[in-house]
Amino acid sequence: MSDKTIADWEALAAREVKAEADTLTWHTPEGIDVKPLYTEADTENLAHLGTLPGFAPFTRGPRATMYAGRPWTIRQYAGFSTAEESNAFYRKALAAGQKGLSVAFDLATHRGYDSDHPRVTGDVGKAGVAIDSVEDMKILFDRIPLEEMSVSMTMNGAVIPILANFIVAGEEQGVSRAALSGTIQNDILKEFMVRNTYIYPPEASMRIIADIIEFTAKEMPKFNSISISGYHMQEAGATLVQELAFTLADGREYVRAAIAKGLDVDEFAGRLSFFFAIGMNFFMEAAKLRAARLLWSRIMAEFKPKKASSSMLRTHCQTSGVSLAEQDPYNNIIRTAYEAMSAALGGTQSLHTNSFDEAIALPTEFSARIARNTQLILQHETGVTKVVDPLAGSYYVESLTSELAEKAWALIDEVEELGGMTRAIDTGLPKRLIEEAATRRQAAVDRGEEVIVGVNKYRLNEEADIETLDIDNKAVREAQIRRLEKTRQLRDPQKWAVAIEALKAVAMTGKGNLLAAAVEAARARATVGEISDAMRETFGDHSAVPEVVADIYGPASINDPEYQMLVGRLKAQVQKSGKKPKILVAKLGQDGHDRGAKVIASAFGDIGFEVIAGPLFQTPDEAADLAIGEKVDVIGVSSLAAGHKTLMPELVDQLKAKGADNIIVVCGGVIPRKDYQFLQDHGVAAVFGPGTNVVDAARAVLDLAEGRLRNE
Repeated sequence: MSDKTIADWEALAAREVKAEADTLTWHTPEGIDVKPLYTEADTENLAHLGTLPGFAPFTRGPRATMYAGRPWTIRQYAGFSTAEESNAFYRKALAAGQKGLSVAFDLATHRGYDSDHPRVTGDVGKAGVAIDSVEDMKILFDRIPLEEMSVSMTMNGAVIPILANFIVAGEEQGVSRAALSGTIQNDILKEFMVRNTYIYPPEASMRIIADIIEFTAKEMPKFNSISISGYHMQEAGATLVQELAFTLADGREYVRAAIAKGLDVDEFAGRLSFFFAIGMNFFMEAAKLRAARLLWSRIMAEFKPKKASSSMLRTHCQTSGVSLAEQDPYNNIIRTAYEAMSAALGGTQSLHTNSFDEAIALPTEFSARIARNTQLILQHETGVTKVVDPLAGSYYVESLTSELAEKAWALIDEVEELGGMTRAIDTGLPKRLIEEAATRRQAAVDRGEEVIVGVNKYRLNEEADIETLDIDNKAVREAQIRRLEKTRQLRDPQKWAVAIEALKAVAMTGKGNLLAAAVEAARARATVGEISDAMRETFGDHSAVPEVVADIYGPASINDPEYQMLVGRLKAQVQKSGKKPKILVAKLGQDGHDRGAKVIASAFGDIGFEVIAGPLFQTPDEAADLAIGEKVDVIGVSSLAAGHKTLMPELVDQLKAKGADNIIVVCGGVIPRKDYQFLQDHGVAAVFGPGTNVVDAARAVLDLAEGRLRNE
């Protein structure tokens, strides 16, 4: 296409929109300028073109025939309440067409606590299934043939006891460890960046990962030893470039750790897998998966593998949770369908589609069926599985693939200059960049620059009346404690003691394999908490210092009249009272998802509040003590894991017991509207659901703080 032809198009476009054609360019958060028109010229010098699926660098897919030979695995992530309840849910899903299992564990399990531990009263069975021992694991997979079923387990902090319990449960079902297939997430580096369900410090955690890779390479040839996850990075606010770069840099770090353990790269690299989020930027998400395969092949070339499979990036994908909205929630069905199509066009190997009600509560059987059927329809009715890499050759998609790869590689090089991903995490670089990106996006949504249908545009006045799933946390915890007590009573105390001491010795001396020792402990009916504590004695607990980015939300909102009005009002209040209103932004229980808390803390600080960022994993008692010690006016609790009906009343009661019931308590997050009145009846002054405009929330909190000052 000639320069004259392009110039003619630009002139025509300018006449049509009464503007220069370059005003139509879309400036994405990734720093990519998406043009309104792509032509053959945009793909003339792209090095990755001309390749075939199944061959390096695998841009077009890791398998030659891709979905034409076999469609992706429908692997829905689920788990809640007890092992019995989750087992029943799994068996129904498998009967309805699901092809693999993906287990969600509750937060107590993630953090290596048994259900009877005092720190987890509000977390047991809430955001996943409670697993305390082999007895729970056996029930979880009852009548599910583990020799036939691929099982994915999202577990990182308590990865050693959970994988050990799975191995023993399989053996007691009559399935050898060598026959077990599936994936354990085992990706601790991203936990230190975003998700925060860690237990041990980074160095000990990397040792755990290397031991798992070693054990599975030798003992479990069909099992993926790690799922290197970018999903939680995007959910925490990362741009697609950041998700790509940090995920692949994590992968490079894990390969180095395994080689340092003495393994040959071809012994384990073929069983590494990845996990990416798929959001609403349709074509860029598809291009991201293609770029990921291209870059991983480049990274693996450094280690000189002999097997082609060692350089193949195979990935699971999940549609975005952040893109789901509480407002007009049936729109979420449409969002998920588009995201699923994007993942398929990008070439994922397995896929989870979110349920439309997940911005409100745990999914019901009704919503889960719609999510699962979204994939069945995509596979069987759209023709998407008939052609390998249908987007290949697209001027736009190929250009995006190249530009994403180029920008991600530049960030990977920046990580390398810091000494690798572990060192980069120590410096705080990845976490800071992701939190800055999350805050910028929130400002764009609040200003209406990024449209979310039903939330900041085309919003309905009425609220949807949908059924939500509510877990009786108290009943689940009591049932778990009864089974725990029975397990402890029936086990052989001598065998238990010998196995636990052996595990402690491996942790302390570094001789032997932690997973191998934990398998013996699990067989002796050591619990998840006991196995975790045995390693805690040597490794200790990791504790992060909360830090909040500043001057992101404010500068992005500087021209917003509502923002300016609120800033002016707050300044006037400070002049009148002599002090800034002070808020503690708190996280209670074992929920480590802190995107909402960090965005609120950052934005409120820019607006003019004095903000105290509380540490993760506080009990209500600890949060009350911190609030009193800091003399705050307001405690704002971020809740994303369904523990609000237990933890919020406990916090209010603690403040009353300590003579500080004048401190205002508010909360926000994934809270069903039907629970608002319950919380207000128990002393919560205001509840802010998903999609709340930050300026609106700050205005409401300022109203409450001013009322408190008037009453003093």
